[in-house]
Amino acid sequence: MLPTIAILGRPNVGKSTLFNRLAQRKIAIVDDTPGVTRDRKEAETRIAGQAVRLLDTAGLEEAAPETIQGRMRASSEAAVRESDLVLFVVDARAGLTPVDRAFATWLRRQTVPVILVANKTEGRLGGYAAMEAYELGLGDPVAVSAEHGDGIGELHDAVREHLPEEPAPDDRPDPERPLRLAIIGRPNAGKSTLLNALLGEERMITGPEPGLTRDSVAVEWTDPTGGKVRLVDTAGLRKRARIEQALEKMSTAASIAALKECEVAILVVDALLGMDEQDLRLARLAEREGRGVVLAFNKWDAVEDRAATRRRLDDVLTASLAQLRGLPVVPLSAQTGRGVEKLMPAVHAAYALWNRRVPTGELNRWFEAMLARHPPPLADGRRIKLRYATMPKARPPTIAVFGTRAEQLPEDYRRYLVNGFRETFAMPGVPIRLNLRGTSNPYAEAEG
Repeated sequence: MLPTIAILGRPNVGKSTLFNRLAQRKIAIVDDTPGVTRDRKEAETRIAGQAVRLLDTAGLEEAAPETIQGRMRASSEAAVRESDLVLFVVDARAGLTPVDRAFATWLRRQTVPVILVANKTEGRLGGYAAMEAYELGLGDPVAVSAEHGDGIGELHDAVREHLPEEPAPDDRPDPERPLRLAIIGRPNAGKSTLLNALLGEERMITGPEPGLTRDSVAVEWTDPTGGKVRLVDTAGLRKRARIEQALEKMSTAASIAALKECEVAILVVDALLGMDEQDLRLARLAEREGRGVVLAFNKWDAVEDRAATRRRLDDVLTASLAQLRGLPVVPLSAQTGRGVEKLMPAVHAAYALWNRRVPTGELNRWFEAMLARHPPPLADGRRIKLRYATMPKARPPTIAVFGTRAEQLPEDYRRYLVNGFRETFAMPGVPIRLNLRGTSNPYAEAEG
């Protein structure tokens, strides 16, 4: 296991900026709005020359346990319990607050070592501002400016003192690449609840309030049915016209980025509301990005007429999502756990199809049969002659068709080939790419 370092502090002291600085890339959303980070984010990086696991946590606030702030605090406290080192961040420019002092007292009672980080110390007087942090009783503060990079070298040196000399060989990260899986859907569809159900722990903050998850949060997980998974919970995606605040725009951008980086997407749909146009947009976006898709039909336990609800879903998928014909659907209840055990087998099956490559000989036997059954139509009064097909890549399955004027093939004939390929080679719900490559004709101009 890699040494785990958690970054703690009250809201808006610069924890996510420091997280991005230490991770050496922009992972966490940074904004002046307090409380942007509501769930733990993690990244593997190198500090002081050693590989570590870095956790960004929600802002520490004193609040009742049932409130959002209370749940955020519980999540952050859980991060401390699983960490080997804590970076406690205070805002040197704003000065210490009663919340800083209260949580410093709490940290002194924990067994985990703590490094006090005085952030926002840029400028001539920054070092003097950091001196106030001595009164917290957590040792010498390390003065940094996470935004400008000042003092980060000194912070690396301080962290090095708490890291083991060298990780044991068995503790090195497994080089096996995990399946990259994203959970997408509208706000309040149950995405974070589903992630918690899969992990078997309250990893994500959940509740009836829409939009609790504001950033894309990645979790490394070993699925008992299929191996390592990098699971990403995303912020709920609303219609573009309803996205007004800059923070929500950043959350939406992070969700779309997570979708582009995943290999399979779980689209969570509220079975009580049914699949609406926004759900269809998300499915089409996943298809355009070439991702495998599995539909999690959540809140199934609360549906009264299940047969009618399932018929309506099938009708919508058939009429409006033909490009993902045969999309796997798993009815479940993330809240109670019923049906959740069927989800990951469906994900792994979709992933296997997404990776599948058909041999050229087998592909061309299918291709010749398709041409014999329905020859290509004329284009501008001239014959389209298709010669052969290859499959240059999978992830997603991609067919390249070569022939004279192949690029002029009408859309309905392209659908005929794609649907035939999907049916013959049993690839339901998988996005399929069709690339048409026409051969040049040196006499084309002379013919005119």
